[in-house]
Amino acid sequence: MFQFHHTKSYNLQKMADSKHPRLILHNFLSLDLCKELEFIHKSCGTVGYRPNVFSTTLSHLIATNCAHLIMPIIPIRERLREKAEEYFGCQYELFVEFTGLISWCRGASIGWHSDDNRPYLKQRDFAAVCYLNSYEADFKGGIFHFKDGEPADIVPVAGDVIMYTADDQNIHSVDEITEGERITLTLWFSRDASYDEDPKIISSLSPALSGVVDSKLCSYLPLPGSINMYWFPPDEASSFLSGFDIRCGRLHVVGFDIYPFQETCDLSASDSSYNLLELLSEPLLLARESKLFETQFLNIMHALQQMVQFYLWKFSNLKTKVEETTPQVIPTSQKQKTEIDRLKSVFLKDIQLGERFFGHSRPIKDKEYEFDWVTFSAAVPEWECYVFKLQRELLLHLPHWRTNQSIFCVPLGDLED
Repeated sequence: MFQFHHTKSYNLQKMADSKHPRLILHNFLSLDLCKELEFIHKSCGTVGYRPNVFSTTLSHLIATNCAHLIMPIIPIRERLREKAEEYFGCQYELFVEFTGLISWCRGASIGWHSDDNRPYLKQRDFAAVCYLNSYEADFKGGIFHFKDGEPADIVPVAGDVIMYTADDQNIHSVDEITEGERITLTLWFSRDASYDEDPKIISSLSPALSGVVDSKLCSYLPLPGSINMYWFPPDEASSFLSGFDIRCGRLHVVGFDIYPFQETCDLSASDSSYNLLELLSEPLLLARESKLFETQFLNIMHALQQMVQFYLWKFSNLKTKVEETTPQVIPTSQKQKTEIDRLKSVFLKDIQLGERFFGHSRPIKDKEYEFDWVTFSAAVPEWECYVFKLQRELLLHLPHWRTNQSIFCVPLGDLED
């Protein structure tokens, strides 16, 4: 499951300049692990902490019934903490203060600053940024610059990691994103144990998993958060009069629309916030190019995560596992097309804005991704197997985490005892 390159196979570049302590790790993550983390973010992310930024935190995954999706992240954060302690000379002193999948879209940038110049972030001692996709291939702009010392510029490459001290020794900036979506796994480390995120995460995991029964798939289905968390721009979330729902936006740019499983009520402006929340949290179907996929999804997150983003991630594997069966697809009627267009106008009020943010990455339209409904149907059981596996691992790890009040990878032999 966890795919790191062994120490001998990735290029460790240490900077000797003691005035600007920083560490570059090339090829630290495998490309498939990068794709897995990208899948998690694109299927679960919310509006982020600064303009044109989207984020997926461990706490959010737990709160939306996706706690199992923290499992691919756990060994990465543990290995990065070890690297930080080793390189910066603080063995067994660091705690993970924050872990999150972060994407910057068109218009996002940051000027020269050090990460300790905000009083409420003084607890942060070190940062680690893992790049999950690459400059030019997946986005334009977004190059990382240090004000002083070497290397002065960091060009993002999928699998590479940059670590640095969060102080005036490493003042930095990031160029504006001009196209595409720059995705990272970002961690902050602190020497102050009171900022350790592990006890808080473990505390929230316990009630979240209290009713889980292995044989019941409903225990694994994602549940959306508040509609406000997914509406961009966030200052329009109170009225929903402009902007777009980022989940519907991600579906749209890869060629999918939603259709309600049950007949919808009138989404008038006066009660739009209520109906937006209700409709996207209710069962729905997916439509594509005048076809309706008859598999029912619990909600918008289920459709986005189970099928579309998982399909995009696992497409090449799914092609080898398809069965010669007829997928449950029917032509859309004129009435259904009208309803699909109506819903699109509600959830994607600014289609051009959504396409500008998410439209650069459209692999489903590339020749490599020759879409067919049979392969798409194969994603359903594969996603279920994937989720069951992660859920089981999480349930086996949790007792050890509770006992130690720390999140770490437990050896397989200990899990099986």
